[in-house]
Amino acid sequence: MAENETLECITEHERILQEIESTDTACVGPTLRSIYDDQPNAHMRFMEKLDARIRNHDREIEKMCNFHHQGFVDAITELLKVRMDAEKLMGQVTDTNQRLQEAGKEVTAQTVEVIRCRIQQRNMATTVEKLQLCIPVLEKYSKLKEQLESKRYYAALKTMEQLEKVYIPRVSQYRFCQIMAENLPRLREDIKEISMSELKDFLESIRKHSDKVGDAAMRQAQQHRTFNSAVAKQANVGHYTRPLYSVNGQTHTQTSLMMDDDAEDEDADEEVLTAQDLVDFSPVYRCLHIYAVLGDRETFENYYRKQRKKQARLVLQPQANMHETVEGYRRYFNQIVGFFLVEDHILHATQGLVTRAFADELWNMALSKIIAVLRTHSSYCEDPDLVLELKNLIVIFADTLQGFGFSVNRLFDLLFDVRDQYNETLLKKWALLFREIFELDNYSPIPVETEDEYKLVVSRFPFHDAEIEKDFPKKLPMSQSVPQIYMQVKEFIYASLKFSESLHRSSTEIDDMLRKSTNLLLTRTLSCCLQNLIKKPYIGLTELVQIIINTTHLEQGCRYLEEFITNITNVSPETVHTTRLYGLSTFKDARHAAEGEIYTKLNQKIDEFIQLADYEWSMAESDGRASGYLMDLINFLRSTFQVFTHLPNNNNDHASMSGKVAQTACMSACKHLSTSLMQMLVDTELKQISMGAIQQFNLDVIQCELFASSEPVPGFQGDTLQLAFIDLRQLLDLFMVWDWSTYLADYGQPTSKYLRVNPATALTLLEKMKDNNKKNNIFSQFRKNDRDKQKLIETVVKQLRSLVNGMSS
Repeated sequence: MAENETLECITEHERILQEIESTDTACVGPTLRSIYDDQPNAHMRFMEKLDARIRNHDREIEKMCNFHHQGFVDAITELLKVRMDAEKLMGQVTDTNQRLQEAGKEVTAQTVEVIRCRIQQRNMATTVEKLQLCIPVLEKYSKLKEQLESKRYYAALKTMEQLEKVYIPRVSQYRFCQIMAENLPRLREDIKEISMSELKDFLESIRKHSDKVGDAAMRQAQQHRTFNSAVAKQANVGHYTRPLYSVNGQTHTQTSLMMDDDAEDEDADEEVLTAQDLVDFSPVYRCLHIYAVLGDRETFENYYRKQRKKQARLVLQPQANMHETVEGYRRYFNQIVGFFLVEDHILHATQGLVTRAFADELWNMALSKIIAVLRTHSSYCEDPDLVLELKNLIVIFADTLQGFGFSVNRLFDLLFDVRDQYNETLLKKWALLFREIFELDNYSPIPVETEDEYKLVVSRFPFHDAEIEKDFPKKLPMSQSVPQIYMQVKEFIYASLKFSESLHRSSTEIDDMLRKSTNLLLTRTLSCCLQNLIKKPYIGLTELVQIIINTTHLEQGCRYLEEFITNITNVSPETVHTTRLYGLSTFKDARHAAEGEIYTKLNQKIDEFIQLADYEWSMAESDGRASGYLMDLINFLRSTFQVFTHLPNNNNDHASMSGKVAQTACMSACKHLSTSLMQMLVDTELKQISMGAIQQFNLDVIQCELFASSEPVPGFQGDTLQLAFIDLRQLLDLFMVWDWSTYLADYGQPTSKYLRVNPATALTLLEKMKDNNKKNNIFSQFRKNDRDKQKLIETVVKQLRSLVNGMSS
């Protein structure tokens, strides 16, 4: 067994040694580790085996070296012999080379000189040839520089094109040509920038010149319009106008005269210039040609249009205080006209840079902005003269642009809005005039001492009275404000007519405008002033009566105002669409308001007297005479109604009118007095009332009836005025006579003696008397008559309550 193990171990060590000899050094580790994993001390036996293998290899190496040593020694000896022969050969070659070099030096020198001459000749021929190709290029480039220096950019671009397509390709291999070719795009960009800079300068300059261009164009349009207006006036000599001034035997309206003077001054001072005279358009043409040559025309067109749109927005932006003066509007219009005249010139002078579609688009955008601006700023104007001047500017502005092919219909439509604003400012101005006239009026008939004074009044207001024209002095029925108001209405019509001039409207439309604006003056402004006047605290009854008379005369004067408008416009009032003046309703409303104010003031005065009443409601017997407050009230009413009778009655209409007002006022006063006295009896604060107080109250009502029967105002038929107190009379009679059986038996019958007595009123008053009896007659229950009366009162109260309940159900 031990021998077998030893053989196995030796075999294994052999295998390991062979593996170590045939394997890479990096893989020896696992092999060596297997030696230590075997039996203990196995590595010692391996080391022994390894030492034996090493000694074996050393012996083999030694044998091989001994075998080859002699051959090596022989080779070294042969090599030493060859070295000496090589050195001898080297010396011979060197000597031969030196002799050859010395012999070829002269030939070499001649050959180099020949070669150099041949090269020079070739180079000279090549240079001449190339220079002949380069000289035209250089000449063209020099010409290009001169054109750039002289700012002949269009010719410079043509020269660049020739250089690029013809000359530079012939000599493109040279560096200077390459530099030229590289510079040409930069030069083109420089030309584009320079031309664009000139265009920007042009755009900036026309912003400054637009005002002058527009001013010149609008002056020319104004002169043309003035000339046409003068021709039209000469053709219509018979046309009715308002002569304000006379110049060389011709009459002029204020507006036309101002325009004639302005036109003459303009003709004398300066000649009208055009856009071409004021603006140099060459930068635009030059820049357009340059961009067209460069193939970038579309970019230029887009840039130009974009910049002009921006400038249009700037031009259309008004100054904040433009509405304060007419010069602000004038500058605004001049800039816009100048802007679009420049566009119109470029439209016709160039092909495609500004198209009609672009110009129309720009104008439509501008027109919307202009209309919005004018609407806003005109609304701030409070001066009608400024609004009128604005209208004239708008007309000239529209005529100017219309002459250059722009649509201006919307501007004339805008004038209708401006006309409304103008009318509003006129109405405000005339409202102040009317108020001033009313405040300064003395509200008394106009005294006329002589016929001349009468004619003076009649010349201002259409009033005719045959009786007044006979004898003087007289008093006209109206007060001083009537002719003043009438004249101011005519002045308003003149002022309104001024706005209608040069609006290219027919006579019918102008007539309609005048009538509508006059209607506004009458129905709104004058009516409002009259209504406010009537409400003034210092306006008394006399003044109110005079106001009624004044409104009657103003109403009659409306037909003369219609004739006045007809004379101005030459439009027959029988025309179907002619607007009528609404003065009739205006002055009727004012009269009704004045009458109502008369009734109100009378009633207020009656209430003041009623508040002075101081009845002793528990008095046993009456004083035997009427109350003092009531007698004062009746005296006041008598004196008041005498005012109506003192009004001038030389005109039947006035007499009937004042009589009607007096009758209505008197009836209203009596009814209000009757109602106030009745309210005093049924007042809830009055808890008790005695028969003596009833008797005293009856004396006061008798005085009222006497006043009504005394005919304080003539014209009442029979006892019409006394009927105002019939309710009180029947109620007091019922209590004074104590006729309850008749009242209850005949209640509801048309022939009842106490038909006007309301059961509720009678019940209220009876309960107050019953409460008074209970308080004052504590021991009345012990007297048979008093007990019977108390029972009767209670019975009547029950029956009255049943009547009241029946009425309510």
